[in-house]
Amino acid sequence: MLIRNKLILRFTLLVLVIQLSLSGFIYYFYATSRQQRFADRLAGKAVMTARLVLRQSPTLENVRPFRRRDLVTIPEERVSIYGPGDRLLYTSADTLSQKSNSAQLARVQTGGPIRFRDGSLEAVGIYQEFKGQPYRLFAAGRDDYGFQQLQKLRLILLVGNIGGLVLIVLAGWYFADQSLRPIARVVTQVENITASRLGTRVDEGNGTDEIAHLAITFNQMLTRVEQAFEMQKSFLSHASHELRTPLATLLGTLETSLAYDQDLAEAKRSQASAVEELKKVIALTNGLLALAKTDEAAFCREPVRLDECLARAMQTVAATYPTQNLHLEYGDMPEDIEDLFVVAGNAHLLSTALVNLLDNACKYSATSVRVALGYRSVTHLQLTVKDEGIGIATDALSHVFEPLYRAANGRDRPGYGIGLALTRKIVQLHGGTITLDSTEGIGTTALVLLPVGPA
Repeated sequence: MLIRNKLILRFTLLVLVIQLSLSGFIYYFYATSRQQRFADRLAGKAVMTARLVLRQSPTLENVRPFRRRDLVTIPEERVSIYGPGDRLLYTSADTLSQKSNSAQLARVQTGGPIRFRDGSLEAVGIYQEFKGQPYRLFAAGRDDYGFQQLQKLRLILLVGNIGGLVLIVLAGWYFADQSLRPIARVVTQVENITASRLGTRVDEGNGTDEIAHLAITFNQMLTRVEQAFEMQKSFLSHASHELRTPLATLLGTLETSLAYDQDLAEAKRSQASAVEELKKVIALTNGLLALAKTDEAAFCREPVRLDECLARAMQTVAATYPTQNLHLEYGDMPEDIEDLFVVAGNAHLLSTALVNLLDNACKYSATSVRVALGYRSVTHLQLTVKDEGIGIATDALSHVFEPLYRAANGRDRPGYGIGLALTRKIVQLHGGTITLDSTEGIGTTALVLLPVGPA
């Protein structure tokens, strides 16, 4: 069901329930008021009749000649008067049954009138004293006028509720249309956004209501998507460029060797050159594959000693840069931690990330590299790798984590710009963060924070 129809239906049901509840309250209040008014009228009629017929000390014989029909003012009126000793003194008709009145005699006390049914008639019984003697008065009748008004009220409420239902549906449709119109506008604008028009943004309206928040959130998502597309385009551009150069060199070397090499020595030199270019292609391809395969489902988490991963990474880098000095120091250790430097993750991936950090530091620094491992807090490990190398320019610092991006002052060094991108992805998969602080010509400091214990 469409949201528009759901809103109309729910709005209609809600208002209809309120309307029916109000109608029921009005009808109940009027019906109760009618009963009370008619009971008061019957009581007044009983008292008036008693005063007329009991002006003297009455007996049943004295009141019978009274013209009782002259007192009848209520449809099917019945008035009965009982004197001391519960003796019947007066009835408005000799043929009236006193069965209901007799059954209610014990209930008629000084506390006030009682109401009951006498067959199809409404009846009241009251206690009165005349000249010091107790009398019990009963009056019954049919409230034709009251029921006619009650029937009119039912008709009015029925017609009013039916008409109100029509108005409620129309009002629900109008308010649903007004409420969903901004969403329809957003949908129309979104439908016009294509891969070639990712720079288009949705109108954010007043910027305060829920629709505006939806548009703002969607625009933020579009910004991230646009950035992802730009990064993908940049990645493809750099990858094609990095692959094209060694492949072109390799092709040129082999073609030259095929056309001009005359002896074995010249052929071996050409083959050696071709092998070096192939190694570059393989290294770049392996880096790209590692970057693509590093995702949330690529490894199972288990307890890993980060200091052991760091030791293996330092051994690997030391073998690659035998003249480079690597200094390791440890920070303060919390007293309440039993297993030091334990994180939840994958040892191979963490070692790869550490190798990339150390390799970059050694590659771009001719002096020693300082590594520090410690605890930022009881919940996070902190690793810093600091070099005094060429540094990174301020405008390039925000791009160094992009795949295949290389700062201008480091393009003369071997590499493809994959290491930092891969490192950040590995750190993020382990629930951590990595930041770089660098000044061109002074050096770079990499800071890694990783959560302690199970992730």
